[in-house]
Amino acid sequence: MIFDTHAHYDDERFNEDREELLGSMRNHGVEFIVNIGSEMETCYDTLDLVKKYDFMYGALGIHPDCVYDLTDADYKWIEEHINDDKIVAVGEIGLDYYREYDKDVQKEAFVRQMEIARRNNKPIVVHSRDAAQDTYDIMKEYHAEELGGVVHCFSYPMEMAERFMDMGFYIGIGGVVTFKNSKKLQEVAKAMPLERLVLETDCPYLAPDPHRGERNDSSYISYVADRIAELRGISTRELVDITTANAKRMYRIED
Repeated sequence: MIFDTHAHYDDERFNEDREELLGSMRNHGVEFIVNIGSEMETCYDTLDLVKKYDFMYGALGIHPDCVYDLTDADYKWIEEHINDDKIVAVGEIGLDYYREYDKDVQKEAFVRQMEIARRNNKPIVVHSRDAAQDTYDIMKEYHAEELGGVVHCFSYPMEMAERFMDMGFYIGIGGVVTFKNSKKLQEVAKAMPLERLVLETDCPYLAPDPHRGERNDSSYISYVADRIAELRGISTRELVDITTANAKRMYRIED
C-alpha cells in the first residue's frame, strides 16, 4: 500500500467529487495521505479533512507565495493547532524565487515556522523552488537537522540532494519524474539512497504521464512508483514497501 506524503485535497478542484474520490483510495492501493497546508484557509480545511478520513493526516504551514499577509495571530493559530490530533508536520514552508517576490519576507516566515516546529517537536515539509542555496543556508543556520522532514517536489541536482540528505532530510518525488524531459530528477531518483526517498503527488498539481495536464490525485501515484522502480531496476512492490516505511518514520506515524 502506497503512502502519498503530499496532497492538497482542500483545493476547489476537488469540490465536486472529493468524498467519492477519497473513499476510493484504498481500492487504488493508497494507504495513507498527508494533506498539506499552504495558506490559512487550507490549514483550516486540513483540520476538517483529517477528522473526517481515518487514513488522512495533515500538516499546517504557509507556502512562501502566501506569507505576505500573515499576522502574528496567524502564526499563533498555527502553533495552537500544530499538536491537534493527526497533525504530523509544519508545512509547507520554505522559499520560492520563481516569481518576483520579497525574499526577505519569505526568509522571515520560513524561520518563524521552523521555530514553531522546533518548539513542538515536529518535522517540516520544505518547499524550495529556484532557491536551493538560500534554502540550504537557512536550514543549516537554524539547525533543521534537529527537526527532520522532507524537501518536497525535489527539483535540484544530485549534489543538492546529498546536502539535504546529509542533514537527515528525505527527498519527495512525484509526477515530474515520469516526464520525458526530467532527466535530472530521474538521475536523482535512480542514484539516491532508497532509505531517504518518499513518494508524493502534490495533487491536484503535476499529474504524471500519461495524465500530464489533468487534475492529479493520489490514485495516480502508482505511475510514480512504477517509474522509479524501473529506473532502479527493482520491483514496484519493493519500492512501495520501502517508501511507505520511510514516510511513516519521517512523519512519526506508528503502525
